[in-house]
Parts: sequence; C-alpha cells; structure tokens
Amino acid sequence: MDFGIQGRVALVGASARGLGLATANRLAAEGCSVAICDMDDDALLEARQELQGDHPSTEIDSFRVDLTQAADIEGLVGRVKDRLGPVDILVTNAGGPPPGSFEDATDASWELAYSLTFLSAVRMIRAVLPDMKERGWGRIINFTSRALKEPIPNLIISNAVRLAVGGMAKTLAAEVAPFGITVNNLLPGPTATDRQLQLIAARAEREGISAEQAQEAIVREIPIGRLADPDELAAVAAFLASQCAAYVTGVSLLVDGGAVRAL
Repeated sequence: MDFGIQGRVALVGASARGLGLATANRLAAEGCSVAICDMDDDALLEARQELQGDHPSTEIDSFRVDLTQAADIEGLVGRVKDRLGPVDILVTNAGGPPPGSFEDATDASWELAYSLTFLSAVRMIRAVLPDMKERGWGRIINFTSRALKEPIPNLIISNAVRLAVGGMAKTLAAEVAPFGITVNNLLPGPTATDRQLQLIAARAEREGISAEQAQEAIVREIPIGRLADPDELAAVAAFLASQCAAYVTGVSLLVDGGAVRAL
C-alpha cells in the first residue's frame, strides 16, 4: 500500500531507541525525511547511523534536545525546519514516569512527569501547528498508553498525565480538522522496550518474584500471548501519518494484543 507521504518531513520525539526509533525507521521506509531527537548523544549518533544505513537515499537528521525544556523544543522545531523543511508529521513521544503508588509520588515526581509527558507534547504541537495550518496538511500522533482506557496498577503518575495528553489531543483534533490536520493518540500495550523492562522489574520487586515470572504474568494477561514488537506499533503510527488515514482524527487507538478488556 502506498501511504502517500513520500517527501514529507517527520519529527519523532525521543527517537534514539524503542518505539521512537522504530517509528522513525518506518517513516523513513515510507520515503519521509526524518528528524530524530534525544538527550543521549551516543544513542542518538548510533540511531542516526542505523537509520542512514537502512535508508541511504533518505534525509535523516538528529538533534539533541531536553523535552522538559520549552526553549529546547522551540529550537528543535526551528532547526528541523532549517535543515529538512517544515514539519508535516509530528510524533510526540517521551520517557514514561517511574512506577509507584500514590504515597510514593512526590511533588517533584508529579512536576517532572507533567513537563516530560504532557508539556512536551503540548510544546511540540504548538511549534509545528502554524506551518501545518499554512500548508493545509498535517499529522500529529501522540504515543500515550493503554492507561487512557484502563488504569495500570502501580503507575499512578503515568495514568494521570497520559489522560491529560488524551484530553488535550481529542479537543485539539476538532479545532484543527478544518485545516487538513489530524490528531490521534496511539496506545501501546506491553511492548518489548527498555521501558517495559523497567515495569517488569518494578512488578517483580513489588510481588517478590523474579523478572522472568513477572514477564510471564504480564504475557498471560495478553490474549495474543506475547509482548508487542516496536515495529508493530510503528506500522500503526505510519498508517495514522498516511494520506490513507485522512478521515481518522480524534481517535485513541489501542494496539495491545487484546490486553485491555474495555470496549
């Protein structure tokens, strides 16, 4: 299937590894010029080399950025525009808040999660919207969590701030639809990433079991019977970014192997 996005400029948040890198790779395969960003210089260099090796004829650029800082995000979008062109496809993504209960969460934990998970999405969207509106075309995809449909135990901070992203995006989708811009949330279930390893370790410690037993318990809750591969999430993100998905907006799409039982 031709997704109709060859030549589009894509910016993917937190894309030196995991879901971000997989999504950048998939968009590059569709012919997009891709900007990746992260705080880790070494991981960023490795990711760029990997992407350029896989897609030698595609424009790939990398940018160091702290997604908790407004000035960094504004500068990032400006640099991407200067080097690759105005952003057509924005994929917001950031590291998740740490596991823990309500009593574990300090004010500093809440404030960091608000900046990293919620405000980073708001600021990235704000920075790219003027160019999208001027050109009458845009795709905004937010990696959030299945917590939008069903709170996840021991992830109270993540559950709360990701709902804020979902509410913002749903409202924004209606505001920008007349400009040819779609806004959707992508809700991963348990996926084979570093973040999932962190959650598995936290569950193992909480329940007094091994990491292997904790992962087995998680997999038993997934009807498909395994963790997702990041490439499977990336394929859905690429579809939401495509011309084929021009009539899909304001959606929070679960990609979780059937783990969430809610309708």
